[in-house]
Amino acid sequence: MQRMSPKKIFLLIAVLVAVVVAVQWFRGGGRTSAKTPAAPATVPIKVADAHRGDLDLTLKVIGRAEAYSTVNVQARVSGQLQALMFTPGGHVKQGETIIRIDPSLLQAQLDQALGNLAKDEAQLQNAQTILKRYEPLLGKGYVAQSDYDTYKANEGVYAASVKADKAAVELARTQLSYAQIQAPFDSIAGAPLVYPGAQVTGNDTDIVVLNQIRPIHITFSVPETGLAGIKSAMDRGAVPVSGTIPGTKEAPFQAQLDFINNAVDTTTSTIQLKARYENSDDKLTPGQFVEVVLPTTRLANVVTVPVVALQNSPLGSFVFVLNADNTVQQRIVTAGPSSGSQIVIEKGLNGNERVVTDGQLLLVDGAHVRIVTGNG
Repeated sequence: MQRMSPKKIFLLIAVLVAVVVAVQWFRGGGRTSAKTPAAPATVPIKVADAHRGDLDLTLKVIGRAEAYSTVNVQARVSGQLQALMFTPGGHVKQGETIIRIDPSLLQAQLDQALGNLAKDEAQLQNAQTILKRYEPLLGKGYVAQSDYDTYKANEGVYAASVKADKAAVELARTQLSYAQIQAPFDSIAGAPLVYPGAQVTGNDTDIVVLNQIRPIHITFSVPETGLAGIKSAMDRGAVPVSGTIPGTKEAPFQAQLDFINNAVDTTTSTIQLKARYENSDDKLTPGQFVEVVLPTTRLANVVTVPVVALQNSPLGSFVFVLNADNTVQQRIVTAGPSSGSQIVIEKGLNGNERVVTDGQLLLVDGAHVRIVTGNG
């Protein structure tokens, strides 16, 4: 192969340099002035205020809805079940008649008691009339004392019989009233346990179960270690309890703690609590799972920031603090307990700072930033 001479190599290099210079000339529009240095890029962030104040620590547990009260309805008299006057699974009002027992036998017993009363009242009236007639004759000696005493005793016997008959009438009337059973409170009726035509035995046969769900209880257990904080919260007033139904996106509903059991379960080291929820919208059904959040210990005069503001590094936890000139400072902090979306900062913040809550991944100490709102 023939080797290129040094002169040809030099010419080839010169041509290439000329081409590169021409390309740069055309791309730059023929300008030879120096470029102006670019301004520092700003990072979009979201911020939140650090707060100083009291914070209630919370405890999150799983509980179940429980009927405020439950009644197994039984007949107070024996007889044939005549009618069920409620809709299974439907609401019943307090005092509303929901069950009827065949009243025929009970009505007959009442009629018999009324007849006995009428008969004895007539005999009493007759004895009183005779006694009144013989009283003036006794003083004149026309009636023997023994006969008068007999009439007097008869009056007492008939008077006692009338009292007994009146009691029997009241008993029969009361028994007849038991043939109609009223709901003891506003509730929801379950499925019938017996049906019309069946023979029921007084104070023995269960007919239907009524559950009171307005209000309703939420029953849950907490570790005994949290009991002192809960009692302290109750000493300050009503303790709010927040509840949510797992698997739904509904907003939490508010209940109120109204029961602490009188003993700790030694097998689980937990204690049972109950919260009252009005349940006017029938949100909860007995047996349903509920996520419960309730306050335990109150921390006084602490600094808190949103949990999302806290970041971690090999040097420890830190937050980015917004400066007045729209730069950020990376500040090492000591984090404490958290409650919901807030976390306590034990050291590193005074409570009057603004901290970055979104955009930290693009930040370094001293970076320039701009605040955005919403999804911007």
